[in-house]
Amino acid sequence: MYTTSENTTTVIVALIALGILGWGYYRARSYGKTGILAWLQSVVLMAPWLLFFALFAAGIYINLVLILFLLIACTALYIYLGRQLRIIAAQEAENKPDIESISNSSKPDSTEEITKLPNVEKIEKEEEKKEETLEFIPIPTEDLQKVKDIFGVDTFFATETIPYQEGAIFKGNLRGEPETVHTKLSAKLAEKLGDRYRLFLLESPEAKPVVIILPSKSDPKPATTSQKILAVILLLATIATSFEAGGLLLGFDFFNEPMRYQEALPVVIGLWIVLAGHEIAHQVLAKRHNVRFSWPLFLPAWQIGSFGSVNRFESMIPSRKVLFDVAFAGPAAGGIISLAMLLGGLLLSHEGSLFQMPAEFFRASVLVGTLARAILGPAVHQNIVDVHPLAIMGWLGLLITAINLMPAGQLDGGRIVQAVYGRKVAGRATFFTFVVLAIASLVNPLALYWAIIILVLQRNLERPCLNELTEPDDARAALCLLALFLAIATLFPLTPGLAGRLGIGG
Repeated sequence: MYTTSENTTTVIVALIALGILGWGYYRARSYGKTGILAWLQSVVLMAPWLLFFALFAAGIYINLVLILFLLIACTALYIYLGRQLRIIAAQEAENKPDIESISNSSKPDSTEEITKLPNVEKIEKEEEKKEETLEFIPIPTEDLQKVKDIFGVDTFFATETIPYQEGAIFKGNLRGEPETVHTKLSAKLAEKLGDRYRLFLLESPEAKPVVIILPSKSDPKPATTSQKILAVILLLATIATSFEAGGLLLGFDFFNEPMRYQEALPVVIGLWIVLAGHEIAHQVLAKRHNVRFSWPLFLPAWQIGSFGSVNRFESMIPSRKVLFDVAFAGPAAGGIISLAMLLGGLLLSHEGSLFQMPAEFFRASVLVGTLARAILGPAVHQNIVDVHPLAIMGWLGLLITAINLMPAGQLDGGRIVQAVYGRKVAGRATFFTFVVLAIASLVNPLALYWAIIILVLQRNLERPCLNELTEPDDARAALCLLALFLAIATLFPLTPGLAGRLGIGG
């Protein structure tokens, strides 16, 4: 039977879901057919999961094989809609005027235009303060002329030049695919001026392409010696908290009884396999795309060993595709390893297994609870369930992975959202994540701790890519939504009523 609170929760969740879909449709209508198709893409891809949770809330459990089949079918439909969307967008682009007349558009104050650009640093808006706030030496005339020479009717037809910091902003008309144009312009710029400048291809607030040239001395700097020393210190601290977390799971305090480290060692090894796999995947993809990724700064946590790590790019990011690949690689590797551990541990669990976990362990996560119910069967009816150590390691790994997939700032999840949906959506997602963490902190101090870490270390969005116009393909967008869903399914707990209908804890 449903309780009043569960009915209320179900209604609220349903209203939120309908509200999000309705808001998306309302925004999409203004973009015509392309907007509606884009809205349908998101609806189609999430339909299997929405159906699963709706039936789950009603006490109806669908076979996971059926859910997987629906997911594959909807993903195929998602990709098909994406192709149709690109065809329509290309047709609309062909129907637009090729070259816009400068005289037909009024020129607002150049400083105001610069502050509106989404991917550059802000400068003062007030016209009367413009001279006072000028702290940059404009690009030399000789260099500026060489920069102008790289443009052409087959790449980017520049119609207006605006001085900006130590470089310049060029407005105009894009003549080709953004990725191809950016490659050609960057090659010409390097040929004329070497490695002294960077070329950014961005979108203006008016949804028109602009080129920004900035000196390469503003590139990210490699880690300093002190930063590397800090990384080593945090690594050692995280190893210590990993032993403490393992000891707590076994019922003792490692810092009070350090000689029992061998008992906690298996848990520590399992946890560090996940953490190491996560970081290695980041570095492998970064090297594959010829970008530098910093040493990880591990974040120790008493209860779970570690919150994962924070990293930064030490070179410019070529494109949003590269940003996605590097950011997604870590959670993908860590998540796969963790899920394999969890499934293996549940399959190996039997009466008399090393860990005796209370039923609340399985109620803490929709994903873990449903998998435990499917694999362990009636065993989860008990208040205390015997589980294999691998299951605990996998659960910790999934938790750490899910925490890092939160769509905020420069976390992996924030970078993934920024890569797929752009900076504006990523900024809103960051704000929403802070709101959720603030509410969660009322019942879980870990949420407050994590919110403070993000606020201090990772709150800002990742710096713009050199090519911001080329969006990741549909497969990457699908992986983004899948990763976010699995993170939510990992972090979202079962309500007492749902746990009861699953038979978890009797």
